[in-house]
Amino acid sequence: MAIHWEPVGDGRVLAVSDDHRFGTDTVILSYFAAPQTAGEAVCDLGTGCGCIPFLLLNQPVVPRRILGVDKQPDAIMLCRLSADKNELHGLLQFAEADWCFPKSIAAAGSFDRVICNPPYFQDGSGRKSSNAAHAAARHGQANTLTSLCAAARYLLRYGGHFCLCHRPERLVDVFAALRQSCLEPKVVRFVQRQSGSAPWLVLIDAVKCGRPTLTVSAPYVLEDENGVTETYKEIYGKYRNA
Repeated sequence: MAIHWEPVGDGRVLAVSDDHRFGTDTVILSYFAAPQTAGEAVCDLGTGCGCIPFLLLNQPVVPRRILGVDKQPDAIMLCRLSADKNELHGLLQFAEADWCFPKSIAAAGSFDRVICNPPYFQDGSGRKSSNAAHAAARHGQANTLTSLCAAARYLLRYGGHFCLCHRPERLVDVFAALRQSCLEPKVVRFVQRQSGSAPWLVLIDAVKCGRPTLTVSAPYVLEDENGVTETYKEIYGKYRNA
């Protein structure tokens, strides 16, 4: 497996490979899901190469503890290489585990915030990559959303936040799975390339045992007639200036 190092802000670098890398969705989710209060414990499910844990370190409020979880051994190996390289083992931890078995990850209620960029497509839909790692990242099983939300509910404390991104066309499925696990959608924000284009990504912040009120926030618009927007610059901030 060929490894190269990607800058992720403040002089930190992340080990990535052809099988385990990150894209725009992950960067946007890390910005949307960043803690707003000090002292949070955060769990990133399906962390891949560990991009979200590292990008959370660029935010104004840094968690006191971040655990990245992935069931793919190669992904966790990359994460641990990055933690070693950046001397961040005290703050960042990584575990090889499957969210279908959340008791293998941590005790119930261990986290204030759970984050996930899940597979968007069910098996049998969309074009499936011949690369096994890419296929695992993009295609889930029929019960992927159900098992993911059940894991988030188990890992979160009462009132904790579950933040995820998905495709807008799957929003009804996401809401159904969230409510089935007593995770109440509280904030929804769409992402658009330009102000007149249809959204291609939706961000959701759900609260464990929250009351049923929903805020649809103004969308993140990434481009305008002058190029990238101020929103784009804010999201990419330290990462782009690494």
